[in-house]
Amino acid sequence: MERDDIYEYSLDTHHSEEEGVVLRKKIWKVTAILTAITVFEVFCGANIHQDSPYWSIVKWIFIGLTLLKAGYIVLSFMHLGDEKKALKYVILVPYIIFIVYLIFILLTESTYVRSIWESHAI
Repeated sequence: MERDDIYEYSLDTHHSEEEGVVLRKKIWKVTAILTAITVFEVFCGANIHQDSPYWSIVKWIFIGLTLLKAGYIVLSFMHLGDEKKALKYVILVPYIIFIVYLIFILLTESTYVRSIWESHAI
């Protein structure tokens, strides 16, 4: 009895070996870039402690690199990088504005809550 719930994807390939090599190179390139950024973040997080005067800069670097990695993942794995520039901007700019807004609210509210805690902790 032959199973009908298994689909053999290798029979459905529509590209040549040369195209496959190009795709694999692209995947390795994306993996290397994301790994390098992550290694840099882990290195900074492990070596720069929270009591360091550079810690606020490191936090902003973490936020920026995380946004960079997220954008790169969207551009490469969700195939947005293959689209026209206008479509990229239409999709990415609202998200960037929204993320900047969330960071602003986060920082504003955290300083307000901290000031309330300090005024009541007498």
